[in-house]
Amino acid sequence: MDFMTIAMMAVLAVLVFFMFRNGRKRQRDLAELQSKVSAGAHVLTNFGVYGTIISIDEEENKILLETSAKSTLTIVRQAVSRVIEPTDSLGLSSSEAIEADAAALALSPNSESSKLALDPEFGERTTDAEGKKKKS
Repeated sequence: MDFMTIAMMAVLAVLVFFMFRNGRKRQRDLAELQSKVSAGAHVLTNFGVYGTIISIDEEENKILLETSAKSTLTIVRQAVSRVIEPTDSLGLSSSEAIEADAAALALSPNSESSKLALDPEFGERTTDAEGKKKKS
């Protein structure tokens, strides 16, 4: 065998290895997501609907999802793309975050605004009570 054939076989072996590795990772992530899906959890569906799980029918693989006060949907369990967990990145209230940002700006006026505690994460929604996003 020549060098090129051996190199191509090695590349093929590496690609197959990473294919199996990524498949196992996806299965593990899916199993973790399905373990978090329970009644009362806030979820986002594949088609972009936010809601709260009211009940789960394991036999028929269905979820009853409340999207607003009087609106419910019945969806298949696999339509849940992620469980929304309320996170507070630093554990600060909004007033404490404003004070922390003011202190950070006072110490380093040239700091980037993306590093401030009050700024929302990518994709995070804000309410009018928290303040409006800066327009750049």
